[in-house]
Amino acid sequence: MKSVVITGCAGLLGSHLSRHLISKGYKILGIDDLSGGYEEYLPDSDNFEFWPMDLSDANSLDRLNECFSREKPTACFHFAAYAAEGLSPFIRHFNYNNNILASANVINACINHGTKIIFTSSMAVYGNHHPPFTESMAPAPVDPYGIAKYAVEMDIKQANNQFGLRYSIVRPHNVVGIYQNIWDKYRNVVGIFIKKVLDNEPMLIFGDGEQTRAFSDIKYYMEPFEKLIDGHDSETFNIGADKTYTINQLADTVQRVAWKQGYYGAETKNVEPRHEVKHAHCDHTKAKSLLDFSDDTDLETLVKEMFTWATSQPKRDQKKMEYEVTKGMYEYWK
Repeated sequence: MKSVVITGCAGLLGSHLSRHLISKGYKILGIDDLSGGYEEYLPDSDNFEFWPMDLSDANSLDRLNECFSREKPTACFHFAAYAAEGLSPFIRHFNYNNNILASANVINACINHGTKIIFTSSMAVYGNHHPPFTESMAPAPVDPYGIAKYAVEMDIKQANNQFGLRYSIVRPHNVVGIYQNIWDKYRNVVGIFIKKVLDNEPMLIFGDGEQTRAFSDIKYYMEPFEKLIDGHDSETFNIGADKTYTINQLADTVQRVAWKQGYYGAETKNVEPRHEVKHAHCDHTKAKSLLDFSDDTDLETLVKEMFTWATSQPKRDQKKMEYEVTKGMYEYWK
């Protein structure tokens, strides 16, 4: 039985891929500090072993190396990150500590133990390029989160050049599904909107709401990710949906779903715009060709599934970040 490490195993990508790979006969070594995911989301299986740790903490390094040396994993899916683009300028230290330093520790473990790393970067590395973004475009991130993701991509490639580290890089975008954290007001717009409706509060739309994004059902990622374990080394792939929607259209979709389920207070409220890329989506030709990737997401069906799941979840505290910079902080985050 092959062992695979999944960091961020209690989050959206990690919890789903853990279940998928277990069903395919893999043993999963799940790493998470439960700062953004929940233990209830972990799979209940004899082939899942949970290693709780904070990857950015130097005190966790011995435990991290114990996990790799004892189990000799074939690959490591590095999903652990804090993906709040708009918030990242106000939490620079946290952003770089969580997204770069933690990744450096994982990269070191992969180098030392001959483990392939499969890194989930982000569409944020493309910045203000004209969409659809292609893998051949030179990264030009416009926020510290995108900068962190691109820095890790470059570090992985350096480790490949010097140490022969095997790697694949994936740039997913706007992934949606159950086990997503809807209690974080800074990220995951579908979850944020659903939480607002359940709390009988208006969905906040930044600016005019004409920003465009493509929303993708998590289930279409599983088979392509699995193919990266043993193949497609030194390649970078965009993965996500092709069809774009405005944020206004997304809010309308959440509103329709909510009304059908008896939540008639689902309204919207326009608030001040934030610093963000206006139009962002990717070209997925490469993933379709090499990974047999196909995305047939139906947004309304996906939102309905998420909404139904969210109504069954217990009350949880909403995440509140400690801001490192308050200058220019948006009113809705104060």
